[in-house]
Amino acid sequence: MGKHSFLSASASHRWINCPPSARLCEEYADRPSEYAQEGTDCHELCAYKVEKALGRRVKNPTENLTYYSQEMEDCADGYCAFVMEEAAEAGKLCADPLVLVEQRLDYSRYVGIEGSFGTGDCVIVSDGLLHIIDYKHGLGVLVSAEKNSQLSCYALGALDLFDGIYDIAQVSLTIYQPRRENVSTWTISVEQLIEGAEQTLKPKAEMAYQGEGDYVPGPWCTFCKAA
Repeated sequence: MGKHSFLSASASHRWINCPPSARLCEEYADRPSEYAQEGTDCHELCAYKVEKALGRRVKNPTENLTYYSQEMEDCADGYCAFVMEEAAEAGKLCADPLVLVEQRLDYSRYVGIEGSFGTGDCVIVSDGLLHIIDYKHGLGVLVSAEKNSQLSCYALGALDLFDGIYDIAQVSLTIYQPRRENVSTWTISVEQLIEGAEQTLKPKAEMAYQGEGDYVPGPWCTFCKAA
């Protein structure tokens, strides 16, 4: 993916609620955990299974995964089945739906800060509907798709790429979290998504970029390097 995004989608819950934390976190080195690596491994396995199911030539990453297990295999199989079901539904909306795996999505246009991007686990684009699917391997926190800022950022990036090619009216955001038996989906209109970006995302991004605003403790502190 190249360089790190200062206003990453995955950290958006934090920099929206506590804008100056974005600059503060620059002072601290990343400290990868075994839980993060396990999640990375499963994401790689999930991507492989979906690409293979789509008929694309891909290499099985299993032998190189540090935390590979039968549980991880089962989680990835379930995720792949879910994605393929959603892809089949998209095929009912148009003849040529697009399924993208591990897609870089740049939402700079909507937050007003260049170099703002993230990587969407799965993006399904069809006439009428854009579907963003995000895999979560964690057990600790139950994640909801409703008003999820990370997925909203991904959706904005996908809109920037495909809204002129497909006639997109609605956006569905889905969290697939198998170890919590959680599949959460939230659907909004494109207008609502863009309105939310203008009213909340863009002003908060500007504050975060400038290092302005108040430090506000909350649940978003959990994964903050400066906490």
